[in-house]
Amino acid sequence: MNWYVDVLKKYAVFDGRARRQEFWMFALINFIVALVLNFISPFLGGIYALAVLLPNIGVGVRRLHDIGRSGWWLLVGLIPLVGWIVLIVFFVQDSQPGDNQFGPNPKAVAP
Repeated sequence: MNWYVDVLKKYAVFDGRARRQEFWMFALINFIVALVLNFISPFLGGIYALAVLLPNIGVGVRRLHDIGRSGWWLLVGLIPLVGWIVLIVFFVQDSQPGDNQFGPNPKAVAP
């Protein structure tokens, strides 16, 4: 649950880097919460989706930074199917070793 809360604390942070674990744990918890809220009420699910829109974009941009790509690559997801596949491939790649233009490697500074 800490991964989810940490991403929410960085609500609109688009600089820096995010590890794979941070991205995927947030995605998993976010999916589960959205599923439960949509089951309870689609209206609640919609409100929740709007509330976590910026954190979703922020963690996606930071994840792309971690592999050495610009956050603008997130826009490729607007292309149906092909864009989503490209983003999934990017999101599962390992961190770029060492520091890059977006900051220090989060694996080196993580507890």
